[in-house]
Amino acid sequence: MTRREHEITDSDQITQILDTCKIVHLAFIDQGKPYLIPMNYGYSMENGALTLYVHSATEGHKLDVIHANPMVSFEMECDLEPFEGKVACQYGLAYSTVFGMGTAEILDDPKEKGDALSNLMKVQTGKDFTFDEKMVSIVSVIKISVTEYAAKHRPIPEGLRKI
Repeated sequence: MTRREHEITDSDQITQILDTCKIVHLAFIDQGKPYLIPMNYGYSMENGALTLYVHSATEGHKLDVIHANPMVSFEMECDLEPFEGKVACQYGLAYSTVFGMGTAEILDDPKEKGDALSNLMKVQTGKDFTFDEKMVSIVSVIKISVTEYAAKHRPIPEGLRKI
């Protein structure tokens, strides 16, 4: 990270970003080419270890890509506020972000899938949901074991204002 003054290392602040963002952008490698998709997500954070959960149809290109190469990068952002400056190069965007990389795994166990879907719905809606075996059988659930991540917050610089 180039701008260390924007780095966030406090786990409570990182969790706040994870709770606020609603879309994660997942980047895969598809036959040597980038493949990027936005998705809703759930997450768990245990002792600093981050795990992301997304869901998908039971077949399709995304799953084929994961089977061929499970490595994934991700990024999510929130708190977007454009600001203006006195000259063009002072204009910018305030934001908070979490980004990193990990390994994607398609879950098979119905209980694990149900727990992951409950987690995803809690993050997305703030509400508790349960899923029975029939419900989890009609979707794929992808678990991303994050191997490294960082977080960053860029505030509006002093003396500049929101657009």
